[in-house]
Amino acid sequence: MKKVFILLLSITLGFGVVNAQEAKKSELHQRAESDFEKGNVASARFHFIRAFEDYAKKGQLKAGMECAARGTALYYKENYWKEAFDLLRRADQEVEASGKNAKEKAALHYIITKERLAMYIKLRKSDSAKDQIEVMENQVNYAADEALKNDLLYNKAVYHYSFGQNAQGNAVFKEMATKLTASKQYDKVDGVYQTLIANARKSGNANMVAQSYSNYLAWKDSVGALKLADETGALKQQISENEKTIDDQASSLTARWAVIVGLCILAGALAAALVLGGIVLMRYILLTRKQKKTIKLANDNNALKAKFISNISAQLDPTLHKLDEKIPEVKALLQFSEHIATLSNIENSMDEEVELEDVQLTPFCEGVVNQIRNKVQAGVTLKVNVPNMSAKINKEYVSHILLHLLNNAAFYTPKDGTIWLDYKKRGAHVHQFLVSNTGEVIPEEKRDEVFKPFTEVKDFTEGDGLGLPICKQMALKMKGDLDIDAEFTKGTRFVLLLHS
Repeated sequence: MKKVFILLLSITLGFGVVNAQEAKKSELHQRAESDFEKGNVASARFHFIRAFEDYAKKGQLKAGMECAARGTALYYKENYWKEAFDLLRRADQEVEASGKNAKEKAALHYIITKERLAMYIKLRKSDSAKDQIEVMENQVNYAADEALKNDLLYNKAVYHYSFGQNAQGNAVFKEMATKLTASKQYDKVDGVYQTLIANARKSGNANMVAQSYSNYLAWKDSVGALKLADETGALKQQISENEKTIDDQASSLTARWAVIVGLCILAGALAAALVLGGIVLMRYILLTRKQKKTIKLANDNNALKAKFISNISAQLDPTLHKLDEKIPEVKALLQFSEHIATLSNIENSMDEEVELEDVQLTPFCEGVVNQIRNKVQAGVTLKVNVPNMSAKINKEYVSHILLHLLNNAAFYTPKDGTIWLDYKKRGAHVHQFLVSNTGEVIPEEKRDEVFKPFTEVKDFTEGDGLGLPICKQMALKMKGDLDIDAEFTKGTRFVLLLHS
């Protein structure tokens, strides 16, 4: 979902707030933007902050808040989180100290709160981000600004997709599309749906791709009719205006005939446009049906492939068990066959609910960690930071994931290193397990690949590469996710996020 989050933030739909400048950009403001374009982050940040202070003194608060927000973004881009929050706090204080009325203050505070939301999303703090959304809603209500309402919808979508809340994100996208369609901003609606489909493809969710694409095609069908109706209405209006012109110029027979000829040409153009529109619409309907069949065929083929692989694995097992399991190659093949069967079973049952039970977390986590004590290198410290409480989880899946992550940590943690297992409650029904270890950091370009099966051909005696993909699928089946914490720099940290 992290990629899903980055993609959403990088796509501009033209749906946000239109920030009309309060005055011509100051010299400091222009200098900041010039430094930013050249990639000079430190200098750009310095001048954005100076521009904010200068604007505040002159009472040009809207431009000042925009500069403060951009300066903040350049702070946390380099992980200066304290400085970023302090700058936003100063900006809020400037708004409160101004002589603006409550409505104007709400609109100005909204700019600052939106940047604070972006920070909490980047920090992966779901509860804090949700609080900012609620604050933004109150500010929009006070400001009574339609442009701010539209911008709030977009930021809600960013929030939902960033924390894996696809259903809520889809609902917000639909609301955005409905508003834009009603105002005849068809190109922007098309951009909304293209974004949704791209995010679904990036997440590897075939069902979401098919559903999103089906909704997109249905919208395209309906908007085609709306566009045709708009064009027809415009032409009819033009015909009506021409007829009025004819009546007004009834005294001139020559003028009347000229208008009649023009009207006939216009009617012919209307008829041609209707015929052409009908042809285009029919071709699009046929293409839509073909694409729907293609998507259905791809989904059916995936299901058949998973079943076929599972059957092969089941047939290989009896033969492999007849061989000497002490031979490394035979042992590796048996493990590979077991992993294939597990992965296929999970994929075939993704829509099925998993059973949850109340589990006392402290003994559960300590029991999992105890299973790797004899596998760590000399001097490695094992730490368990878990509160004395219970949580509703699927014990089988969670223990499988944690044990796999801890085994990996035991293998890669050098002597005298440290391995942690932590638990954090992120909400009433949100749980987070973190497995961390000192050692080498997984390169950024490989962080997504480790969760994908069959990405490379390798010697099975060194591992088949299916352990983490299986853990990822288990997490998704539990309505959660498994990811690597990019902010952890002491080694490697895996984050298992669950929703009960």
